[in-house]
Amino acid sequence: MQPALDRNPYPLIAATLAGALWLRLLALPEAIAPFNPDWVMLVLIYWSLALPQRLGVGLAWIVGLWTDAATASLLGQHALVYAVAAFICVRFHTRLRIFPLSQQMLLVLAFLLAAQVLTFCFELLQGRSGLPWTYWLPSLTGTLTWPLVLSLCRYLKRRYLG
Repeated sequence: MQPALDRNPYPLIAATLAGALWLRLLALPEAIAPFNPDWVMLVLIYWSLALPQRLGVGLAWIVGLWTDAATASLLGQHALVYAVAAFICVRFHTRLRIFPLSQQMLLVLAFLLAAQVLTFCFELLQGRSGLPWTYWLPSLTGTLTWPLVLSLCRYLKRRYLG
């Protein structure tokens, strides 16, 4: 068995991000579709805090471009938000990791709301307005699912990376 430091985390990171993108693109019934959070952002936040030396701004930018292409969003929209979130998480990971779960959930809410505000601004610049109030629901559901994402990713990290 390899020591934990010698194991390559990138396949696990890629698999969890691919799973998160799949959840993001999942065709849900119309009644619950507005509740689908930004799973990719949640997983990026986890890996930025758990392995800050491995997941940086560049990788977050690439994942953001990948998400933009998959969701047919304005190119660079998710990339910018993901890169900023990864920068903050990596820069302050020693402080953020020791936050209790309730404070981590507030941090996640802030990241998700910032992403949605930026997306809203891009929508306004493209001439679209009048978004429904349900537009803001993914931030709430993403915050509420953070403990699940945290537990699952932590389990996978311990199981496969030691």
